[in-house]
Amino acid sequence: MSTTKLAPKLFACGQSLELAEKIAKSYNTKLGKVIMTHFSDGEFQPAFEESVRGRRVFIIGSTFPNADNLMEMLLMLDAAKRASARHITAVMPYFGWARQDRKDKPRVAIGAKLVAKLLEAAGATRIMTMDLHADQIQGFFEKPVDHLFASTIFLPYIKSLNLDNLTIASPDMGGSKRAYAYSKHLLSEVVICYKQRKKANVIGHMEVIGDVEGKNVVLVDDMIDTGGTLTHAANLMKERGALSVRAVCTHPILSGSAYEKIQDSALTELIVSDTIPLKKDISKIKVVSCAPLFADVMHKVQDNTSISSQFIM
Repeated sequence: MSTTKLAPKLFACGQSLELAEKIAKSYNTKLGKVIMTHFSDGEFQPAFEESVRGRRVFIIGSTFPNADNLMEMLLMLDAAKRASARHITAVMPYFGWARQDRKDKPRVAIGAKLVAKLLEAAGATRIMTMDLHADQIQGFFEKPVDHLFASTIFLPYIKSLNLDNLTIASPDMGGSKRAYAYSKHLLSEVVICYKQRKKANVIGHMEVIGDVEGKNVVLVDDMIDTGGTLTHAANLMKERGALSVRAVCTHPILSGSAYEKIQDSALTELIVSDTIPLKKDISKIKVVSCAPLFADVMHKVQDNTSISSQFIM
């Protein structure tokens, strides 16, 4: 009986094709072939054009809205399960619907839990993602979750800037843990922004807790959506005497007028990963690819070796 381990196969969902190609290149392989059939009413059906029987399969796709992106991931997982794949890993650099991680008011859904159940029902035997909006989402799964940290790719870039009087900042109280983790590795001070919202994506009031005068500030957050919080924080810190303000955000959702807000703000630079493709290129946005990180962890998963070296935070 042969004991040769079959090589894994990597497939891409359409919304993350560019990132998946980078991951495959870093993994030193090529993406598997998928044909997507579209019906006139908007329904679609993926089909693998090569055998996955007995293989470990990695399906790469971020699940940012619209819901078609999540549906495509679910259909790909189901197709792999029905094609007798041995292990099926949902590689979701951005885990969408993660802001709905609890009941924060009566009669609302817990979307992140629902998505977790859907992924497992579709056939995922492992989940791989990066910088979840809330760490506790890992507990929504009954399958193993590899929760990677973007600090692995961002810290070397921040260090390469050689900034004097560096201060790490969190744009809200909820991100203080992330800010302190960055500051520990960068040996820097920390400031926190306290904000009150009028409603979702609308800030009522913001205050900076800590001194930023004469400092080069780097704001850190897991995502940037409308850009209102980050640009407000950057403008406020410049008013308080900061020499420069940069922002590091893992997931560039960048909806609405976010690009215009960033370009017109006091931000010197916005550093993001490529978990979500940018809708447009502007001079203030710097992209640091997460592809080598995911490829390395996928290699380790395939070889059944420890991935703890990738957990900088």
